[in-house]
This record gives sequence, structure tokens and C-alpha cells, in this order.
Amino acid sequence: MSASNTLRHGLVPFALTIAVACTLGACKKDEVAAPGQQGAQAAKPAPTPESVVAATVSAMSADQLRDAASKAYNENRLYAPAGNNAMEYYLALRDKLPGDASAASALNDLLPMAVIATEQGIAREDFDEAKRLAALIGKADPNHPALGRLKASISSNETAVTQRADAQKLSTEEEAKRKADQAKQREEDQKKLQEQQRLQQSTAEQQRQQQAAAEAEAERLRQVAAEAERQRVAAAEAARPRPATPAQPAAAKPTASNELRAVSTPSPRFPPAAQRSGGTGTVQVEFTVGTDGSVTSARVVSSDAPRQFQRDFEREALAAVKRWRFQPVGQATTSRRTIAFE
Repeated sequence: MSASNTLRHGLVPFALTIAVACTLGACKKDEVAAPGQQGAQAAKPAPTPESVVAATVSAMSADQLRDAASKAYNENRLYAPAGNNAMEYYLALRDKLPGDASAASALNDLLPMAVIATEQGIAREDFDEAKRLAALIGKADPNHPALGRLKASISSNETAVTQRADAQKLSTEEEAKRKADQAKQREEDQKKLQEQQRLQQSTAEQQRQQQAAAEAEAERLRQVAAEAERQRVAAAEAARPRPATPAQPAAAKPTASNELRAVSTPSPRFPPAAQRSGGTGTVQVEFTVGTDGSVTSARVVSSDAPRQFQRDFEREALAAVKRWRFQPVGQATTSRRTIAFE
């Protein structure tokens, strides 16, 4: 074998060794870089009160926001999903119309449920959702008494979970399963909270109807008792003998006027559901005033209001008219009035 062949055979293994070493070094660099890249991709800024309302929601007009908020509220999308829930719509509406009463009323109703949902998110270790809900609460009321406690709880629990995850070295499959379980638990918690809200609203409506029926019955009994007392007094007066008096020229007897002069006409209560949705309307009521100035009967002649609120407007209009009082009149008088809900 020549010297050149011997040198060639000696260099080949050496070159292969160098190539393998370089390849392994490059792989290790890739392995080191990959986790860093994943960490950069995974890290994203937490929602803040300034950024928690989706840009698509903020871009909507006031009328669009009012309609979307009412629909989301009625469909129990109270605070989720992100970008399509009642709280974001009402917050954006309040930004556009700071003095809007319906937005302020709805946000007051939604805040307690958002606090509960945040606590549930912390309990199931769903910190992304908990941070989003805390940002919604912070935008709705920066001075809410529960806000500081919720933020501290999110921070401490998230730190504990991170330390536990580092200790347990969760695999990718385990982490994905944990995220899926969190999402499922989140949906279940929201359904339970929404069902609780529906039950509370139903109970409140039943109680309001019962109270209205009791007030109507009490008013009817009062009117019956008043009429019975008037008849008793009239009968006693007619039966009482009167002393004879010298005949005198007949004089014209003064007659009470039948013109209705209001003494007290309290305004009707605005139905809360209609107020939150910005509903308005009018109701024309026909009523009869007794000789003592009280309203003895009332009925709805016509109404002009959205169908979903029509019965509420009519009920509140009748309840208000029955509480009206006028100066006594010579005989029962019937009149009509139009009551506006604006």
C-alpha cells in the first residue's frame, strides 16, 4: 500500500468523527432553542381593563351594542365567551354613552356573577379565564371591594400551580388533558351559575306578581268597605227624622262639579326588563272616579309598546291609575288618559 493510500484511509475515520460531533452539537442547540421558542409563543399579555373588551365589540355602534347586549343577556351569555357576552357589550355601550341608565343597571346585576365565576376559575386553576373576568370587573368598577382579593388569589394560586407543575414535570399529553378538563369544568360552572340566575329571576317575578295581586285585592276590599260605609251613612241620614221648618222660598242647591281635579297622580313604575333593554311605549287607560275622588275601576283601552314588554307596561299603568286620587265630584265620572313610558 502506498503512503498516499495509507494517509487517505487514516483521514476518513477522523472526518466522520468530526461530522458526527458537529451534527450532535447542532441538535443540542436546536433542543435548547426549542423550549425558549415555545416559552415565547406561550407567553402572552394578560387582559387589562383597557384591553379586555374585544376590538370588534368596541367598533360597534350604540344601537348595535344595545341589541347585542340584550340578546346575550336573554341567552345567558352573561360574561362568556370572550368577545360575545353581555358584559363586554354593556361596557362598550357605557364607554360610548357614559350616562346610559340601562348599561349601568345591567352591569350592577352582572358584577356579582362575574365575581363568582372568577372564584370558580381560580378553583379549577383556569387562570387565563380568571384574569379575563377580573379585567372585566376592573373595567366595570375599578374600586370593587372583591377585586384586590381576586387578583391576589389568582397570583398566589398560579405560582403554586407553576411550582407543582415544575416538580411533577407534566408531559404534553397530561397538560393538554388538564386544559381540556378546565374548559369542560368552566362550561359546567357557567351553566350552573346561569341556571341559578334563571331560578332567581323566576322567583323574583313570581313574588312580584303575588305582591301585585295582593295589592289589587287589598284595594278592591278597601273600595268595597268604603262603598258599604257610604251606603250605611246615607241610610242612617235618610232615616233620621228632621224637625219641621217654616216654608221658605226654594233656593237653588249648589251642585258639585263633575270636572276631574287631580289631587295625587303618582307615576307608574318602569318595568326593569324594559328599562335594561331601552324599551319604551304608551298605554291609554279608561277609568272611573267615584264621588269621593277615588278610582273605582280602570281598564286598558289601547297600548303601543314592543310585544315582549306590552303586558308589563299595561300592568304598571293600571296599578298606577288605581292609586290616583281626585277632588270629590257630584257623580261618578269616567275619563281616559295616555300614560307614557320613556
